[in-house]
Amino acid sequence: MSKIKSPEIKKRLSLMRDCRNAYGESPHGARKAIPKRQATRRRQERRIAAVLLSQVSGVAVADNLNAIENDVKAGMRAKRLNGFRKLPDMPLGEVVRRNLAWRKARRAFNA
Repeated sequence: MSKIKSPEIKKRLSLMRDCRNAYGESPHGARKAIPKRQATRRRQERRIAAVLLSQVSGVAVADNLNAIENDVKAGMRAKRLNGFRKLPDMPLGEVVRRNLAWRKARRAFNA
């Protein structure tokens, strides 16, 4: 099959594949905020592990170590589930449709 595509097919593929940040924040801020929030979440997970491990005193028995390891994993999992999660970007086609519908509604309201 030929890899040469018509402009209409290229446009349709672009609208399906390309995505836009439709969350409502500036893309410039998102580029910095997303890594910052991810780093904060990882720091919190490490802190939970450190706090639970600091409670262990002296020589630990193997069974005790397994219980502590399970507590650490459970605490980290709970923090991860409640932590930062990036919202997925919307396909460009949906963003364009939504913007056109909003523009049409605004024109009707102002007329």
